[in-house]
Amino acid sequence: MFFSLQDYLAKLEPMVNVDCGSRTPEGVAAVADYVTALYQRIGYRVTRRQFSDACGPCLEITNAPDAAQYDVMLSGHMDTVFPVGTAAERPLRVEGDMAYGPGVSDMKAGVLALWYALKDLPQAADGSLKVVVCYNCDEEIGSPYSRDWLVDTAKKSACVLVAEAARANGQLVKARKGNAKYRIAFHGKASHAGNALAEGVSAITELANWTLAINQMVDLEAGTTLNVGLIKGGTGVNVVPDFAEAIVDLRFWDNDAAEGIDAHLRALADSPFVAGCRVEVERQTFKPAMRPSADTEALIALVEAVAAEQGLPIGWQEAGGGSDANFTAAAGVPSLDGFGPQGGGWHAASEFLMLGSVEPRIRLLQGVLARLAARG
Repeated sequence: MFFSLQDYLAKLEPMVNVDCGSRTPEGVAAVADYVTALYQRIGYRVTRRQFSDACGPCLEITNAPDAAQYDVMLSGHMDTVFPVGTAAERPLRVEGDMAYGPGVSDMKAGVLALWYALKDLPQAADGSLKVVVCYNCDEEIGSPYSRDWLVDTAKKSACVLVAEAARANGQLVKARKGNAKYRIAFHGKASHAGNALAEGVSAITELANWTLAINQMVDLEAGTTLNVGLIKGGTGVNVVPDFAEAIVDLRFWDNDAAEGIDAHLRALADSPFVAGCRVEVERQTFKPAMRPSADTEALIALVEAVAAEQGLPIGWQEAGGGSDANFTAAAGVPSLDGFGPQGGGWHAASEFLMLGSVEPRIRLLQGVLARLAARG
């Protein structure tokens, strides 16, 4: 494979220099149009899938349009976390051996790296490796619209490789914590704090009791953590508050433990601390934990063998943040993550891409795909 970093950066620039937050459908659509043209150029069939007007399109791309099963599913996301105007404020720039810009490594670099890995792969060209590539539009908000499609496609694939960025230290990702976000609403009764305090029912007092109870559910040893991260409530200092709200973050390694937490929260809602309060528990997002199975361990060994042949030092990380690999792994499909070039600073103005890692990581992915084809 002949590789030109200048050519790669030229192709990366228009993908970074567009506002494509999850709730910016037109920006994600612009990225989708760009990616579609790249894949059509190398003979792949591209199918556009629109699951909601709230977000942009998803892309299902394959070299085997009539296949009932795929040898591998490659996955990435086209959306970022940044608001409109960010791309104009800080477009792609290169400084030494680093590139910077919104979404440069999370995950435009990985989206493009998949195309580079496939375009010169003989096993993909001759059909001995049946590939499906899924690019979704809503990963940064938990993939609420694309999740079912991703899981259904993964179930038709022997394994899943996700091109989120490799860590700055070179590690890939073999496990990820699960996560959930809860909105808990507290309804009380308003009254005058000076003249009729006893007639009121304080939603904030109920929220305070819940905060303490939630803190007691944390199990650091097991890796189950909860955080009451956002709260609001009340209308005035002299009014007993009739409404309050908390947004709670849950992270976990054990999916059964997460369901236990969910049941505990709902049981608390059935028996409020403050008489007269009513509590509503809404689980807004949920990603199951990604844990390696025996088949995943075999896939890890395959990746390590290819890396050793190429003289590329790699390692494996158990990450706290989630990705779409959480969903595919929970569906029973061997899944690994971190196949994009190395980077860091994600979701911040300091986000960076390590340019020296781009070609080696593309070659690693090519080698893994070739080995999968040989394995049959």
